[in-house]
Amino acid sequence: MTLKVVCYGVRHNEVPYFEKLNKYHYELSLVSDLLTHDNIETAKGMDAVILRGNCVGDRQNIEKMAEYGVKYLFTRTVGFNHIDLEAAADYNMLVARVPGYSPNAVAELSLTLGMMLLRHTAHTTARTSQKNFIVDDTMFSKEVRNCTVGLIGTGRIGLTEAKLYKGLGAKVVGYDVFQSDAAKEVVTFVTLDELLATCDIVSLHVPYLPGRNEKMIDADFLSKMKDGAILVNTARGELQDNEAILAALESKKLDGFGTDVFANEATIFFKDFGVNGEIPDATVQKLVNLYPRVLVTPHIGSNTDEAVTNMIEISFDNLNDVLTTGQTANAVTEQK
Repeated sequence: MTLKVVCYGVRHNEVPYFEKLNKYHYELSLVSDLLTHDNIETAKGMDAVILRGNCVGDRQNIEKMAEYGVKYLFTRTVGFNHIDLEAAADYNMLVARVPGYSPNAVAELSLTLGMMLLRHTAHTTARTSQKNFIVDDTMFSKEVRNCTVGLIGTGRIGLTEAKLYKGLGAKVVGYDVFQSDAAKEVVTFVTLDELLATCDIVSLHVPYLPGRNEKMIDADFLSKMKDGAILVNTARGELQDNEAILAALESKKLDGFGTDVFANEATIFFKDFGVNGEIPDATVQKLVNLYPRVLVTPHIGSNTDEAVTNMIEISFDNLNDVLTTGQTANAVTEQK
């Protein structure tokens, strides 16, 4: 029997990858929309569901999936807090994730945002797009080799970004509760306070730990940063206090801010509000209005050829492992 698998949040550019990488010959249903309460009926008749971030995998949807006969609930993301693991266990539904994908995907985006803000390229190209070729004071910048870059979190992604910045000649320091031997070869580890006080660019690559590090980028964190520094967050939106960041930008404590993430971003990202439309979050609207000092990308860190390949291949392998052996090394369960 051919296994029926529905995949949600499939972007147009990802369709060929799903088709090319389907070596197990699953019967695929590719849905461009994220899974919500309103389109859960698209899971009817399916054996397995593969989500992406910002899909709704709560108890209400899991109950419906169980009713429809779904046995496997996977996500092609590293994070899995969008899935109610307790509900999945209650309905004997196995959950698995992708433990990691190309670290270059996110690291390169972080570097790009940092360099754009350092060299004020968005400001400059916005002016030249209006046929204004006057060189103003904002276009003056430091060279990155004369800067200190701080990585908060030096796992696979943070370490990759550290190597990229070091290749450009920057001094690179890091802060992490776990200092790997590999990271020690690339970065100089310092205290968090020292990193914040000395770095021209600060980039975050730490996991979101509910109840432990919500809004770690708060007013106190920002007050310790070097005046006129640049902040980049391509990790998780829950880590940042948007109002505190807005205040730091307005006071010029921060020179620039780049982010690929927001908390509750499904209400904002992947929607078109139009040039004159209002974003439903007033603080996010104010941040967006500060362009080009604020650069926002709609969670595209993993939107590369390599990362998409990794996420799809591992998801398909997870499913095949379960079907052939009854288990997968990438299963996730509720932590009691």
